[in-house]
Amino acid sequence: MLSKKQARALFLGGTVVTFLIFIGLTVFSLSKAQDQTNREDITESVVRGKLIWEKNNCMGCHSIFGEGAYYAPELTKVVERRGEPLIKAILMSESPWNPKGRKMVAYGMTEEEANDVIAFFKWAGNVDLNGFERIVSPLAKERLSNQN
Repeated sequence: MLSKKQARALFLGGTVVTFLIFIGLTVFSLSKAQDQTNREDITESVVRGKLIWEKNNCMGCHSIFGEGAYYAPELTKVVERRGEPLIKAILMSESPWNPKGRKMVAYGMTEEEANDVIAFFKWAGNVDLNGFERIVSPLAKERLSNQN
């Protein structure tokens, strides 16, 4: 059995050690060597594309980096999967796009807006996913397994 003095020393020692480990891991996580965001590739076009993404509430249907809704396809690596011409055509379309019974709003974007959104998608596609799979949406994984 520990005395009050020993228990207090054990508690304080454990707290200090845990706090130091926490600070060390925080510094390590925030170090430049651990940065996987590819922030050096963020251009004005990427920023404008992200703003267009947010303004149109694309996350209401789509997901990116596994975050968002799962009604429509996951878009983290969409340029790699579908290619720029198709994405641009969909974004610039004046009529709703209706693949597989799901309707996408016709945004009728200008060419510049579509290029900005594609730049955002390209940037997102180049972020290091730290070993996670290229397709993170459970629905997309299921769809791919059913195709094979």
